[in-house]
Amino acid sequence: MQQKKDAPLRSDAQRNRERILEVALAELTHSADAPLSAIAKKAGVGQGTFYRHFPNRESLVLEVYRYEVQQVADTAAQLLETRAADRALREWMDRLAQYAMAKAGLADAMRKATSARGTLAGLGHGAVTSAVTLLLEANEQAGTIRPGVSPDDFMLAIAGLWQIDPHGDWQQRAGRLLDLVMDGLRAGAPGA
Repeated sequence: MQQKKDAPLRSDAQRNRERILEVALAELTHSADAPLSAIAKKAGVGQGTFYRHFPNRESLVLEVYRYEVQQVADTAAQLLETRAADRALREWMDRLAQYAMAKAGLADAMRKATSARGTLAGLGHGAVTSAVTLLLEANEQAGTIRPGVSPDDFMLAIAGLWQIDPHGDWQQRAGRLLDLVMDGLRAGAPGA
């Protein structure tokens, strides 16, 4: 009996999949041409297990990208549970910056994986938009940011992140940029 495509994975299969994704992220960030067999070996899974999850390089690279975007997006709710809304937003922005700089290493692998298909547009966009919406709404309700900031406004404001050289002093530059964005979001806030 064959498992349905959308059926949840068994816990051991899910652990294997996550281990493959974690190893693939590290290996593909280091080298876009990392052999799939080396990724499988470092993840501690056999070739059959590997190819059951990821039948080709393109499917692996695209899933690594989605997985990383989802990890960043998921931290929004976690931060809001333990921090004030404005602190959660600023810390989430730092995590997004870290992701953006790490993703730069995956750029070549993603370009190669999508050359036949065309574009990465839309991959993970919904998850990030949901996270931004959650954080902006929490901050607006708390009175810590100006009212009426949309997720699109926010993404435009932080777009400079993607212009920063990931091989330079990106942490300091990203920190200054994100502090400026937070200052702009706070200007005109009811609680300011």
